This record gives sequence, structure tokens and C-alpha cells, in this order.
Amino acid sequence: MNLKENLSELRATTKLQWKLASMIPGTQRQTLLRQLREISKNVSCPHNESEILTVGLEVLSIPKDREGYVVEAGLYKGGSTAKISLFCKLSGRKLVAFDSFEGIPENTEEHAKSTLGHSLEGWFAKGTLCGSLDEVKANIEKYGEMEVCTFIKGWFENTMPDFKEKIAVAYLDVDLAASTRTCLKYLYPLIVSGGVLYSQDGDIPLAAAVFRDERFWEEWEEEVGFKMPHIENLGKKLIKVTKNV
Repeated sequence: MNLKENLSELRATTKLQWKLASMIPGTQRQTLLRQLREISKNVSCPHNESEILTVGLEVLSIPKDREGYVVEAGLYKGGSTAKISLFCKLSGRKLVAFDSFEGIPENTEEHAKSTLGHSLEGWFAKGTLCGSLDEVKANIEKYGEMEVCTFIKGWFENTMPDFKEKIAVAYLDVDLAASTRTCLKYLYPLIVSGGVLYSQDGDIPLAAAVFRDERFWEEWEEEVGFKMPHIENLGKKLIKVTKNV
């Protein structure tokens, strides 16, 4: 990140930490923040701290009487999974984590630059961004809360159609437009009213374009019965969709 991006990230993180202070007692909060820093230090994490804090605070904010799992799609080395598992433990939620554990699937998508101007050349070739299931589990065992985690291994189009559980919060970090469509198709219908879906891929033009694609949503509405929802933060890295039906 450049200086402007670093300052923006610092301000966002500080604001979120203040919000966290209103939700978790001091000693427990300091322990959580230390654990999050430890994960970032020792596990490769493509996200910013403000982004994972946003998702974590969403998990902590789920009303106790609201049903639903926390779901993550796209784990890489398990850094985000370990962090989210800490929030799930605190909130009494289970985390279901989807990944092929074979890296990016074969694709013909041409990615040039992010919306921030960073090069994406070669980032999403077949097999890149790969973390094995054993590696992910080892990182969560060491830094997170394995007891709240369930892993579903395989390509999204093969595994997600069989998942039928209610979802309170979903977090996507899947990079490709095709993977984004698959996750929206199969996961969004399972989100409970008031539940939230985040996508980490708002700075990847092809992935973000899926959220803007009215034709996709129109076809999707015919297939699964939901209209295009209100989508927040289009044009920013962390996209948010709240389900209010």
C-alpha cells in the first residue's frame, strides 16, 4: 500500500477497534487483538486488518435469536479462517469453510489491474493462491479455534449445491468472476433475513462486475426467486450485501 492507503487503513482499523471496545471487555479484547496480529505476522493474509475486523464485528453483532452459520469461501492459507474462527468462538457460532485446496481453478479470465491500480497479471492462473487442507488446519490449530470449524473440500460448483444450512454471515474471497457467480447463486438464497454477505474482491474489476451485472441478477431471480439486493461499497474492496427479505 502507498502512504495514502496506509493512512486510510490506519484510520479505518482504529475506528473499528473502538467499536470492538464497546462489545468486548478490555482483557478479552486485548487478547483477541493480539491473536489477530499474531496470525497476520505468521500466516500469509491477502486482506487488510480493517476488512477482517469488519467481518468479525458483523459476526459478533448477530442477534442471539438469529439462526445461521458463518460461511467462508476461499481460504488460501487459512489466515482469515483462523481470525474468523476467533470471532465465531466468542459469538457461539459455527464456521463452515469452502475451498478446493488446489488453488485457483482453470479459467480464461483476463485480469489486468485492480481498481487501486495494482497489477493483477498472473495472479489468478490455475493453481495459484493454493493452501492445502493440512496447512490450513495446522494454522487454525495453532492460531484459531478449530472446534468451531467444518471444512468442505472441492470446487464450489460441486460442493455448494449440496449445502442447505441457513447462513447468518458469509465471507467470500474467491477472486474470479465465475467463482463469485457460483457463490452468489448457491449461498445467497441460504442467508437469513437480516443476514449479510461480504465479498473481499471489490477491487478486482471482473469479480466486482458480477455484483453490478443486472442481467446476472435478472437470470438469477428467475432461477432462485430473489431480486437484485441493495449492494454497498461497490467500487471499494469490501462489498457488502444485506438480505432484508
